[in-house]
Amino acid sequence: MRTLSGRIVLPDGSMVAGLIRFEATISSIEPSDASSDYILPGFIDLQVNGSHGIDVMSASADGIVEISQKLAREGTTAWLPTAVTSPIDHIEKVHGAIAEAIERQHRDDSAGARILGMHLEGPFISPMRLGAHPKLNLEPRGEAFERVMALNHLKLVTLAPELPGALDATARLTSRGVVVSIGHTNATFEEASAGIAAGARMFTHLFNAMRPLNHRDPGVIAAALTNEVAMPAVIPDGVHVAPEILRLIYIARTARRMILTTDKVSLAATAPDSSMTVGRERARIIDGAARLPDGTLAGAIISMLDGARLMIKKIGAGMGEVAMMAASNPATLVGNADRGRLQPGAVSDIIVLSNALELKAVFLAGRELS
Repeated sequence: MRTLSGRIVLPDGSMVAGLIRFEATISSIEPSDASSDYILPGFIDLQVNGSHGIDVMSASADGIVEISQKLAREGTTAWLPTAVTSPIDHIEKVHGAIAEAIERQHRDDSAGARILGMHLEGPFISPMRLGAHPKLNLEPRGEAFERVMALNHLKLVTLAPELPGALDATARLTSRGVVVSIGHTNATFEEASAGIAAGARMFTHLFNAMRPLNHRDPGVIAAALTNEVAMPAVIPDGVHVAPEILRLIYIARTARRMILTTDKVSLAATAPDSSMTVGRERARIIDGAARLPDGTLAGAIISMLDGARLMIKKIGAGMGEVAMMAASNPATLVGNADRGRLQPGAVSDIIVLSNALELKAVFLAGRELS
């Protein structure tokens, strides 16, 4: 039995000075004298396109596992490898690599951050809001959609609700236990609201690659800020969304109803002068993010911990609120009630931060990373 003492973040966002006892799962949390360290649930990232020079779209199972290991050392203890717009044959190949990596983790639970399934971000997106995606967009119906429905590790799908067949696709995916997120979309407020009514429960990288907010054309962003059930996911790097807008989202939705994701790409944690293919073209790190030659944002280069620090230092979020946005909310969204929270019976995915928000320790199912 292991024990840690510190300021423990509880599932309701409150903190208690106490002692946490755990093995593979948490046994108990007891009030006691504590150090100044923060003890949080490990972060859960629902959108990772790559990292440390490895691209999910071209990675083998070995590469996916390597990303898992790198993410764990950043404080991310579970994640969704994210495939972008590509021919269905290629998407199936990526799914195969993810499935093999998941099987390896079943045999060896020390193989890095837990892979919870695949996030498919495209090809069912608007050709008007591609971002860095290639022009290979499809409607979510017919043979292509049926092949996507057959991917048994599919956990999250980003699609544009205004596309023909999108509402029926949303209902079918949801009935199968797959979360639908609205993104890369030119949807009006009414179209986005229809997507939510059909079952969509997240918005992918709010404000990015979607119809802009306008006071006479509120569009998809207003739906994300005002609906009661679907949570906006944001990229907290200060580049994809300005800090002032992050604060607007935080005030409008509160920490209980929003999610932090990195949308990190293969250029993350590489040399500043690196160049890699991201989406449709080669990209470089320019002004704190990955960009295509024309300046289009192609993804982020932050860790979840980087995003958590920004939310605390620039937005004014509390440590308990960060744990909600970066751990418990994403876990709940994808149906993992035993992760993302510190409570008896939950998986012991735990991170320890110093008072200065430096990462001191990571535990995966109770095992400390060396």
